[in-house]
Amino acid sequence: MSQKQRVLIGMGGGIAAYKVCDAISALAKSGTEVRVLLTERAQQFVTPLTVATLARHPAYTDADFWNASQGRPLHIELGEWADVFLIAPLTANTLAKLTHGFADNLLTNTVLASTCPILLAPAMNTDMWQQQAVQENWQRILTFSRYHSVGPGEGVLACDRIGTGRMAEPADILAHLKSLLHTGGNRDLAGQTVLISSGSTREHLDPVRFIGNPSTGKMGLALAQAALHRGAQVTLVHGPMEESLRSRLLGIQAIPVTTAAQMQQAMLSALPQADWIFMAAAVADVKPAVQAETKLAKQDLPESLPLEQVPDIVATLAQRRTPQQHLIGFAAQTGDIIPPALDKLKRKGLDAIVANPVDQPGSGFGTDTNQAVVLQKGGREDAIAPCSKLEMAHRILDILLSKPCRLLQ
Repeated sequence: MSQKQRVLIGMGGGIAAYKVCDAISALAKSGTEVRVLLTERAQQFVTPLTVATLARHPAYTDADFWNASQGRPLHIELGEWADVFLIAPLTANTLAKLTHGFADNLLTNTVLASTCPILLAPAMNTDMWQQQAVQENWQRILTFSRYHSVGPGEGVLACDRIGTGRMAEPADILAHLKSLLHTGGNRDLAGQTVLISSGSTREHLDPVRFIGNPSTGKMGLALAQAALHRGAQVTLVHGPMEESLRSRLLGIQAIPVTTAAQMQQAMLSALPQADWIFMAAAVADVKPAVQAETKLAKQDLPESLPLEQVPDIVATLAQRRTPQQHLIGFAAQTGDIIPPALDKLKRKGLDAIVANPVDQPGSGFGTDTNQAVVLQKGGREDAIAPCSKLEMAHRILDILLSKPCRLLQ
């Protein structure tokens, strides 16, 4: 990009402000331009010096807002500068002001002087969050097209209460910010339901040995986040997943499975409600013909292992889906990735397939980046250069939404 992306962050007064510092640091290190303004109460939790150091730019406070020597009004300058505006932690007080258009400090004035998408990350005590007035304000502000939300989540709060009100983790906030920077806040999947399979499946020989593959589920998770951030209702059927990834499922209906049969059952159960189906999971092709209930001793392991085919999930989905549903497959390939992907596209009855090389550096299983070629039934072919998996997920959606897949007749 010829111009750096610009994120404005407004920090409210809450203990969760310390978590925002991680997001500020990560954005600045990634090359994003960051500007931060702090409310008067926020400065009781985080100092402007700390924020300025992390952002690589001076922080702003109400003292700067009321300084007449600035020249052009500061709130106008900041509002026009921002590509995306994050408010975190969002307190009940600031929520009420935003909902009703109050402007009595730098933060709220800058909101009214801006036109960019605004991401809200609430944080407060569970009883405060559940108050009728707070919930009415929350539901109302989410009807305003500019506002997007991340969280709150559930967990142990700073007050030792266990419940809803915990601010979203920095990883979730950063992912949503990156989505908003890509889409400009466009909710082109609003009102649609997206069903995604992700990760690997495991077919056990005994309780400790299994046939599987190295897929971590990162690509499927990225697709789920991208679709969620674009306004969709998302269901993610995922195989075994690391805790660090499971913690990033905020706002996504997650269905954990282990075997191919369990994944097929979960996908078929959710299929009738889905508008888009992405079969991104790396499903095991075979399973042991016999599964032992207890661990086999080394000397009892068979010299040859009889195998059986597992269900062909994507082919079954193709047979069961309606003409109005979009079915997209994935093909993890080595060598020349196009011919086998085209064969799978036609043989399985898909609308599109995403072929990605797993033998290239920084691509495939377990990586944070990926590259691919999107092949559609109508003959369209789009290459996606190496990028983060979240960026790739958005580019896949851009391609499919700009020219919908030709549906099976």
